Amino acid sequence: MDEVTDATFDDEVLGADRPVLVEFTSDHCPPCRQMVPVLDAVAAETAGRIRVVRLDVGANPGTTRAYRVMGTPTMLVFRDGAPVMTMVGARSRRRLLQELEDVR
Repeated sequence: MDEVTDATFDDEVLGADRPVLVEFTSDHCPPCRQMVPVLDAVAAETAGRIRVVRLDVGANPGTTRAYRVMGTPTMLVFRDGAPVMTMVGARSRRRLLQELEDVR
């Protein structure tokens, strides 16, 4: 799974030609660590349709503040440069795939 930063967010996420799921995460967050294999699996299963990336909230406070992320893990789906879906908290691969079904 790729990582984005405050410096690369606009190009990598807002300027993307397909939807992007951004996990706002922290190394000090146990539920975030639980999400790593889930997001890796989701990235593989949605390859070509949805890009999955992560953003470390501690190292990237600008983007974290801009999207009012208050806790981790928070996942935002961006399409055409705007957030279209927000999910807060850890979830299973199955649940996450169900939530992403309509994202095109």
